[in-house]
Amino acid sequence: MDNYLETTHNVYKAAALTPDVGLCCTTNPIWELPGLKIPKIMQDMNYGCGSTVHARDLTNNPKMLYVGVGGGMELLQFAYFNRQKNGVIGIDAVDEMLEASRKNFIEAEAQNPWFKSDFIDLKKGDAMNLPVADNSIDVAAQNCLFNIFKAADLKKAIAEMYRVLKPHGRLVMSDPVCEQPMSDALRNDDRLRALCLSGSLPIADYVKALTDAGFGTIEIRARKPYRILDPKNYPTDELIYIESIEVAAIKDPMPADGPCVFTGKTAIYYGDDDYFDDKAGHVLLKNQPLALCDKTTAALKALNRDDIFFSESTFHYDGGGCC
Repeated sequence: MDNYLETTHNVYKAAALTPDVGLCCTTNPIWELPGLKIPKIMQDMNYGCGSTVHARDLTNNPKMLYVGVGGGMELLQFAYFNRQKNGVIGIDAVDEMLEASRKNFIEAEAQNPWFKSDFIDLKKGDAMNLPVADNSIDVAAQNCLFNIFKAADLKKAIAEMYRVLKPHGRLVMSDPVCEQPMSDALRNDDRLRALCLSGSLPIADYVKALTDAGFGTIEIRARKPYRILDPKNYPTDELIYIESIEVAAIKDPMPADGPCVFTGKTAIYYGDDDYFDDKAGHVLLKNQPLALCDKTTAALKALNRDDIFFSESTFHYDGGGCC
């Protein structure tokens, strides 16, 4: 095992044995859903930087996979939408974290009459070698895990997620990102990497890692402030600003002209006609905003029309649009 992975294992072993509120990540609002009660111990062990649970991904009882189980909170949330025996697979490399989750699910059963622990199939395994069959998962997720991996291991982990997903299945993620360069001292600090800080990539690099694996559609659903690394407390000469993003990578066929990456761009047609049709599959109704992927935005901008407004990337996308 690589030294940084051993450090990560030890950090989360300790966090399983003694819950550490806010160990590495921000505290997120807890879902309020009818009949869903999340035990406090799960909230205390919420070692994530956003949410991977989105209702629009979870219709029709999808088969789900969650890698890096933490205290089991998001597994419980996924089970809320599935409610079938072994409907959700949870995988973790840390025995102590798996055992903590099993105990937490017993508490969840006591607080949620609808929930049974066997809705969730907990397995020992790691992200680079998933004990899951090819093309068997509808929705896979990881929260604040992939940013820990170095480049070669990240490539393996993403390839494994791609392998287990069904065609048009989706990988839903939340991870820290950083647009500033980091010093070697930061990048090579194994504990800071384990704490979801020094492995943060620029968004463009994060997206490229996903599209290089074959994901044809990428949705950036949220981008939020996360952490500051300051010279007083970290080995850096300048202030480093880290954000978290929520992303869905969909196992769609790769278009001939490249992936569709949605970063929250929108077009509004305001010309003389009722609509504008670019004859390439995109119709803009007058004064009706249409979400566009970055590729389509560039193609429409190249037409140099004076009756279409284009917004900048908002890094918030909630479905629909050009593709």
